[in-house]
Amino acid sequence: MSLEVRPFQPVDAPAATDLLNAIIRTGGTTALQTPLSVEENTAYFLEGPKVLCCHVAVLDGQLVGFQSLGRLPELPEGWGDIATFAAEGLTGRGIGSALLAATRAKALALGLHHINARIRADNTGGLTYYSRMGFVDYHMDRAVPLADGTPVDRVFKQLVL
Repeated sequence: MSLEVRPFQPVDAPAATDLLNAIIRTGGTTALQTPLSVEENTAYFLEGPKVLCCHVAVLDGQLVGFQSLGRLPELPEGWGDIATFAAEGLTGRGIGSALLAATRAKALALGLHHINARIRADNTGGLTYYSRMGFVDYHMDRAVPLADGTPVDRVFKQLVL
């Protein structure tokens, strides 16, 4: 089994969207609650106007994860906002580490000095992943309502590059 990490290519969009929508349907690990179309996912995470870079992880020819780094107007200059998605059942196998290595290198090449991660407080896997990657807590938004009104805190972590 060989894991390859490379920049996103348009041909990856359907598989990346299927992967993300499976995670959304399962629930509990992303703030997204409604599945996205290929066009929506492409614009938001893969190669839209606010996307600084996106890398995909391919294992034996199958897309098993992707990581997007984008620019948000509410973040200071020199910061990127990260989102990481790994196929269900394949977390903890080095996919996230490999993706972050590529994203970090691109962020540095772009002149960024911080990466921001926003994680639902009930997403213990996401919180653990970002902490293991060196991100540290710096802010929390309390009781952000989900679509059904359920309040869930959002933890903000930063990685200094």
